[in-house]
Amino acid sequence: FFYHFYRSHKSVTMVQHPEVTFVLQFSATSVILGAAVIGLVWAFLQFLIVARIPVESGATSEETGLVSRSNDEQTTRRLVEIYEAIYEGAESFLRAEYTVCAFFVACFSVIIFFLISWGTGWDLARGFFTALSFVLGALTSMASGYLGMKVAVFSNVRTTVSAQKPGWTGCFNTAFRAGAVMGFALCGLGIMMLYITMMAFRVHYPAPEQWVYLTECLTGYGLGGSSIAMFGRVGGGIYTKAADVGADLVGKVVHGIPEDDPRNPATIADNVGDNVGDVAGMGSDLFGSFAESTCAALVIGNTIGISGGWDAMVFPVVVSSVGIIVCILCSFIATHIAPVRNESGVENALKMQLISTTVLMIPAIFLAANAFLPSEFSIAATVGKGTITLRPNEAAICVVMGVVGGLTIGLITEYYTSHSYSPVRELAHSCKTGAATNMIYGIALGYKSVIIPVIVLSGAVYGSFSLCDMYGVALAAIGMLSNLATGLTIDVYGPVCDNAGGIAEMAELDSYVRDKTDALDAAGNTTAAIGKGFAIGSAALVSLALFGAFVTRIRTASDNVLFENGVNMLHPLTFAFLIIGGMIPFAFAAMTMKSVGTAAMEMVLEVQRQFDEKPHLLDANPTERPDYDACIAISTKASLREMVPPGAMVIFTPLLTGILFGVGAVSGLLVGSLVASVQLAISMSNSGGAWDNAKKYIEKATPDSELKGKGSDIHKAAVVGDTVGDPFKDTSGPALNIVMKLMAVLSLVFADTFYAFNNGSGLFNL
Repeated sequence: FFYHFYRSHKSVTMVQHPEVTFVLQFSATSVILGAAVIGLVWAFLQFLIVARIPVESGATSEETGLVSRSNDEQTTRRLVEIYEAIYEGAESFLRAEYTVCAFFVACFSVIIFFLISWGTGWDLARGFFTALSFVLGALTSMASGYLGMKVAVFSNVRTTVSAQKPGWTGCFNTAFRAGAVMGFALCGLGIMMLYITMMAFRVHYPAPEQWVYLTECLTGYGLGGSSIAMFGRVGGGIYTKAADVGADLVGKVVHGIPEDDPRNPATIADNVGDNVGDVAGMGSDLFGSFAESTCAALVIGNTIGISGGWDAMVFPVVVSSVGIIVCILCSFIATHIAPVRNESGVENALKMQLISTTVLMIPAIFLAANAFLPSEFSIAATVGKGTITLRPNEAAICVVMGVVGGLTIGLITEYYTSHSYSPVRELAHSCKTGAATNMIYGIALGYKSVIIPVIVLSGAVYGSFSLCDMYGVALAAIGMLSNLATGLTIDVYGPVCDNAGGIAEMAELDSYVRDKTDALDAAGNTTAAIGKGFAIGSAALVSLALFGAFVTRIRTASDNVLFENGVNMLHPLTFAFLIIGGMIPFAFAAMTMKSVGTAAMEMVLEVQRQFDEKPHLLDANPTERPDYDACIAISTKASLREMVPPGAMVIFTPLLTGILFGVGAVSGLLVGSLVASVQLAISMSNSGGAWDNAKKYIEKATPDSELKGKGSDIHKAAVVGDTVGDPFKDTSGPALNIVMKLMAVLSLVFADTFYAFNNGSGLFNL
């Protein structure tokens, strides 16, 4: 029944009674839009469940289970006050950031319109549709980030309140459902906007032979999403890490007060940063990955529509739609089937989400492939003449390679970043001889963690390309993102728990509340690292697929004069720009790391100034309150100022390279940036994650143990490592995903324009 349920080109007949026959027919459109609507409705239902939790403190004794009403009203007022401060800080930053982004989108859409129109022989329709899809992608990305921020801020205080109650189920489910709101809303909204845009463009391009132009215009959607992701990741990353580093250095290292102590002036800015960087930035990043991988698969496989029809061509979107349903089903495992009942169950529940969605996606992919793809279909070869004949199961295997490869990379990432395993424990023990050995061990750990993920990616690329050419690589990227709703759920879960712990500390709740939120956050840190592994792996496959789509478009534009036999990397110009492309990620990482350092210095000076001018702030019961707004203003101004140069470098480097030096130079640039970015991103993200969890492992130790616990010299050495690791794992490392994707999708969008300059040789005609 389920096999036939998904078949779009055949009817499903179910006989309920000898005299009554029901005939149901499902098209790709109904499955895609149906899944998008279901995802949005599910997100809304999760939001309603979270909203039912009142923001009321009810201090409960863990020993007796009795409720104490002694200071509930005062604590509740404090909780609401902190919640509103975090909300207002995040709201004001995103408003300022999106104002800059809106100005960029308006200006760049005009550039897209004129350059695309000119590059296609003044085809104004293609220029307009590409610019329109760019604007729609950017708006969807901004809406996704803003929605994520609102939900995270709304839910963090409710997670704190839930942690006051006995047991672990309530507080875990609150944070998990908050993440689900973001995950399913973003996936549903992204799929719906993308598919409605495709249907609208189809009115102008109704014939299958014209769908090549439809898919080319659609590439603007991915460019819009990735452009906003760049500013969101870099701006949000600088904001959160400037506050985090400043709070850590002055608070923990110099004055020995806890991370989220209300006496620390930077603590509100630190909690605001979790929402604008780790939630809004991550949401825009993964939305961009989804949009770009879909666009790449559609561009490479646009000829499928001629032989297999519309439903076959949109198969990549069907895979993402099926993923929403699978993720909804698997979410019941965490909340109902096997709910969290103790501390050890938290990490297992989150990990089970990734494993269960991966396992369930495999049969679902084969069902979808056999339902929507014809028994045989053909695509044009990326290299050489002729076409390649493919079958549904071959396409399904390529998607499965991505699904399994993503889980493998995630589990390897967990091994190197979780304190449950030897690498992080070894790193923690290196702190016994000071911060220097901690730094050496951490950097080495990051480099070592690159080896297996790169081999897995290489195997996925080779296997999928061998089966289905470059279309197979694009499908592998789609597969790696097929359980995106669950990945985003887990990614947002972490910052919500982190904020919940910060609120518990600032509201001076009982220590057991902070212990709970710390345990939830520690599991979130590990699974967030797994999520980063997914994001980096998918970004590498997406970038390669986009490069394949770029080559396909250049071949079409040049009537197979260029790149018919592939890209010659030994051509002097191509090889020269291959080296330059390898430099771009290091230049980008340097710019973003220095930006965090500059902003953190300003933050450190401001925090120290307040401690000097208000010495009673450090009293056990201070009579003065810190100026939180001053620290928020520093982070906001610094992030808005510092996010522009690295973003401009990534956007204009391929654009100017293509215009001045031609398509051969762009090819070298893209390959070089891909190879360097993926390895640098993995090493930086894993080093930062390992330093963070090594610090947490030491904090769990008792004063009479080998690691001495909080406040010891060993702990201070770990804090230094964690402070250095913050921009590694939350600013530069994750943003490198966008570097390789954004450069590739921008080159794809402007491929015809690049060819229009001296037949692809550029203005310099070298």
